[in-house]
Amino acid sequence: MKLRTYTFKALGGPCELRLYGRSAPELKRVADLAQAEVRRIECKYSRYRDDSVTAEINRSAGDKKGVSVDAETAQLLNYAEICFQQSGGLFDITSGVLRAVWDFKSGCLPRPEAVREVLERVGWRKIEWNSPRLVLPVAGMELDFGGYGKEYAVDQVADLCRRHKIKHGLVDLGGDLAVIGPHPDGSPWNVGIRDPRAPDKALASIPLRAGGIASSGDYERFMIVDGKRYGHILDPRTGWPIDGLASVSVIAPRCLVAGTATTVAMLKGERDGARWLDELGLPNMRVTQDGELGGSIRVIRPSA
Repeated sequence: MKLRTYTFKALGGPCELRLYGRSAPELKRVADLAQAEVRRIECKYSRYRDDSVTAEINRSAGDKKGVSVDAETAQLLNYAEICFQQSGGLFDITSGVLRAVWDFKSGCLPRPEAVREVLERVGWRKIEWNSPRLVLPVAGMELDFGGYGKEYAVDQVADLCRRHKIKHGLVDLGGDLAVIGPHPDGSPWNVGIRDPRAPDKALASIPLRAGGIASSGDYERFMIVDGKRYGHILDPRTGWPIDGLASVSVIAPRCLVAGTATTVAMLKGERDGARWLDELGLPNMRVTQDGELGGSIRVIRPSA
């Protein structure tokens, strides 16, 4: 059984499928189907496309009739509602409109009154969701599936590979991963975790035989103003960046669960985020602003 690697770009970054099999043509066929599934999800939920479901939903904002959504979208909305409730309102897919006032390339903080103005269009509780009917009652409101769409795609691709009899492999979509199955000899995949203060380097690696893993950190987009670091993860209640952990990695049975857990943990701050993950019992690795490692995952540190 031979390992073959397929690379492509989607969802705003590099993607990789690492699949074991005996037939090269069959593996290529499955890899092509997997890439097509990623692109289907990207096209359907991209906020950059005028023909996406996301665009259709957002165009309806302010219309009391709302829109009717399909079963897949309803499932994603139901999941978002559960995450909103279980996170105490921190995981909120209406908060994407805050990017209108936060430009992390500018090096300038937005005016507080501008943030307050945009916050009037933020809040899951404002929307009316009675499947399949969705109403965004406030003009200018938006939904953004970007906060968990990539992790959803990871799981869909892993499931597709399993349906096509792939038993050993790894799906990596821009750093969010799912293990289809361990190496044929039963050994784990070693997943590298970025150093939040040197993102091109691995801080540690995590052995993984099953499940999904996702990471989140303040290194993805940020700016430093007057010596203070402002990351891209914004608190939907205040409209301002959180001041907490430098990064979090979580393992869960599904990459979707791992991804939303990392986001909530980041939003809860250093102390409460760590406690919340431990209470849930999700294996995790945390990095503080001081560079200290914590969490429950057994990690492998690179040799000096």
